[in-house]
Amino acid sequence: MKASNRKEVYNFNKLQKRLRRNVGRAIQDFNMIADGDRVMVCLSGGADSYTMLDILLNMHRNAPVDFELIAFNLDQKQPGFPATVLPEYLAGLGIPYHILEQDTYSVVKSIVPEDKTMCGLCSRLRRGAVYSFAKRQGYTKIALGHHRDDIIETLFLNMFYGGKLKAMPPKLLSDDGANVVIRPLAYCKEEDIKAYAQAKKFPIIPCTLCGSQDNMQRQNIKQMLREWDGKYTGRIETIFAAIQNLVPSHLADIERFDFTSLGAEQDPQQADRPSWFVDDQDN
Repeated sequence: MKASNRKEVYNFNKLQKRLRRNVGRAIQDFNMIADGDRVMVCLSGGADSYTMLDILLNMHRNAPVDFELIAFNLDQKQPGFPATVLPEYLAGLGIPYHILEQDTYSVVKSIVPEDKTMCGLCSRLRRGAVYSFAKRQGYTKIALGHHRDDIIETLFLNMFYGGKLKAMPPKLLSDDGANVVIRPLAYCKEEDIKAYAQAKKFPIIPCTLCGSQDNMQRQNIKQMLREWDGKYTGRIETIFAAIQNLVPSHLADIERFDFTSLGAEQDPQQADRPSWFVDDQDN
């Protein structure tokens, strides 16, 4: 074997081990997969979901618990969608899979104006279809391919455009309590995932078939973070560490921390709190 080939194999093995280690750590930290789980692995045809499935299949062989993996794809009927790509790929893997056909594309096109991005409504309809299917089939976990960079970008999207300090949790219980969503790639870098997908030559399906614009807000955040990372080495890692180290007493959410009781022991009269709301009306 040539020296260049040996180096290529060495780098790939190192990359795969890093991804496996990060996925295993996320599963461990958040108790994502338990004995007897039936995990529905959602595939979009992108690098993230292919990598998630590949790593989970790799880890499944020596996992400390017994669980089932089922691949799933929602065919939203975008024009030009290569409907045979995923079934052929999954059949080659020998993994059980489901392809659910649901024409959300036509619904979105009929509602969203031509000059507006379709991503928001498309995402909500897709989530509803995925949740409903998982519930009907009795799957205990829904695995999504969001990675560390997605989580950080969502943090800033919610801060800048939603006025909320929240990101994208590695593990989530749906509002109706019927589904548990897990994100095994929560500790994985986007650049590692892209490199892995390229090395594995996954049959990538582009996310441009619907003809919609990019989600400009997310693209702006991504560019901002890219510039920060270029200027300040380690900035992205620090931001992600901050998501894992909240100090509610040093924020300003009165629902998350009992500020009103601070100092009450020294001044019992504070229990009888006067109203400080000002009536702006002229007397």
